Amino acid sequence: MFSFSNPLEQFQLVPLITLRSGTMDVSFTNSTFFILWGVTVFLLVVYLSTFQGGGTVVPNRWQIIVEGIYTAVLGFVLDNIGQKGLRYFPFIFVLFTFILAMNLIGMVPYGFTVTSHFVITFTLSLMVFLGRTYIMFREHGFKALACLLPPGTPFALLPALVLIELVSYFVTLVALAVRLFANMMSGHIMLKVLIGFAWTIMTAGSLALFIAHTLPLAVVFILVGIEIAVAAIQAYVFAVLTCIYINVALELH
Repeated sequence: MFSFSNPLEQFQLVPLITLRSGTMDVSFTNSTFFILWGVTVFLLVVYLSTFQGGGTVVPNRWQIIVEGIYTAVLGFVLDNIGQKGLRYFPFIFVLFTFILAMNLIGMVPYGFTVTSHFVITFTLSLMVFLGRTYIMFREHGFKALACLLPPGTPFALLPALVLIELVSYFVTLVALAVRLFANMMSGHIMLKVLIGFAWTIMTAGSLALFIAHTLPLAVVFILVGIEIAVAAIQAYVFAVLTCIYINVALELH
């Protein structure tokens, strides 16, 4: 039952198709449904922007959307990695569009914000972390370990600085995940609290309070616009940081 009194209810995983085997639970949940729905919608939009799907030399509305996203992602790949980053463009494009789609779906009424769950954002972050590490060792071999040793370090400080650099290297794995998860979760909680506050005032039974509820409701409309912007910005930040990490792995600096 949907309730305004519990702002955390919107993040609850609900099994739509229960699939259990002993202690293992692989149920088809609302999170899985919205992931598949978001991917399907985006693939449909991409299809509609191609010649097979009705695309034209003069861009139609679907082509404008896809080409705009494509150009934007290509731009910050070239800005942060350069021409050598083009081989990683497909991965970054998919990463950006997936996060953007999942963030925006969470803004749809009765939608579910997949990226408000740490396990999802951590999985994305882990992919970037493992890819970054692989690229670094593929390009530089064991010289990649030099990233743990700042140049000109006094011998006496080597153990401490190597430990600090190692910890900071792994901290990026968690920081990338927490940044996306925390921003999406906190924004949706704030919206739910304000909507619940407006609803409580509106149903209090007083004409004065009924009129007064328009104030928090107006704030909600403003916050919805801000949250849509945050949804796009967080996808951008995640993709740009991925570009930066790849560039560091390539250049080893």
